Amino acid sequence: MRVLVTGGAGFIGSHIVHALTALGHEPVVLDALLPAAHPDPPAPPDAEFLRADVRDAGAVRSALRGVDAVCHQAAMVGLGKDFADAPAYVGCNDLGTAVLLAEMAAAGVGELVLAGSMVVYGEGRYTCGRHGTVRPGPRRAEDLAAGRFEPRCPDCGAALAPGLVGEDAPTDPRNVYATTKLAQEHLAASWARCVEGRAVSLRYHNVYGPGMPRDTPYAGVASFFRSALARGEAPRVFEDGAQRRDFVHVGDVAAANAVALGAVGGLAPGTLTAYNTGSGDPHTVGEMAAALAAAYGGPAPVVTGEFRLGDVRHVTADSARLRRELGWRPQVGFGEGMAGFARAGQRTSAAAAG
Repeated sequence: MRVLVTGGAGFIGSHIVHALTALGHEPVVLDALLPAAHPDPPAPPDAEFLRADVRDAGAVRSALRGVDAVCHQAAMVGLGKDFADAPAYVGCNDLGTAVLLAEMAAAGVGELVLAGSMVVYGEGRYTCGRHGTVRPGPRRAEDLAAGRFEPRCPDCGAALAPGLVGEDAPTDPRNVYATTKLAQEHLAASWARCVEGRAVSLRYHNVYGPGMPRDTPYAGVASFFRSALARGEAPRVFEDGAQRRDFVHVGDVAAANAVALGAVGGLAPGTLTAYNTGSGDPHTVGEMAAALAAAYGGPAPVVTGEFRLGDVRHVTADSARLRRELGWRPQVGFGEGMAGFARAGQRTSAAAAG
């Protein structure tokens, strides 16, 4: 299969290219190598490569020639610094996706695997002992400042028990990045209906592993902690460190993309199917920081009580659908993955280079 991988020189994209090549597929990489993500040009990918922006319709048209399917990874990621980042997020993520889908429609390419995200859910699944499953609203700044981090039942104010969120849960994005990731899914679903295409959105949970960018506000929390350790500093854990997440290794995410590309052609035409893509083994942010620091041999984490208003408290995946329907299984456990990540190299980011 000849597969266009947008963002194929990036952190997750480069692992996908490697996985597809190992399986005998023919990846074609389209990547703008924007300085924000690639201040130092990476080694050329082991695949056909076109340096261009996914918002460039002519370049996308050229890249799609002879392609059977598209694996769309190109995006601006992370929570960002403040709302001033909103135009950049919308331009990279939503305009870029719209241009890609329009060119796919014109070229007759009808299979898409999209890099989705668990951030579309907002807060995860919660249960109240009295009211059952509930959906707490956004956390208030005054509560966070006072150290009241846990959402409460919106009906009675009682403590809630966090659980696993499934793909059928209502979406409720809580920041600009999350909003653009949900918009990507809506665009892909509209494209699929219009052209009788088939689309899969892999809703990644907290992806980590070798090649993560360092020292940048746009990377994930695992990268923040690893960067601090590399500087000889203690990882700084926000809130009280009890936030629950699902940390999934980038190698397993690449394998999920390969599995999805092999299966998307057999799905119902005119549809988008979402699959949570997580390890199935939730841990707190504090546990992750401690495991990484211990494996690195660096200073123990420091819990700061700081917070970011756009963050959610708990969101962990129920990835049973991906396992059941596509047969994907994660191979890298939490302890093994953190030990490997502690020793792995990181990509230079724009912040680190500046």
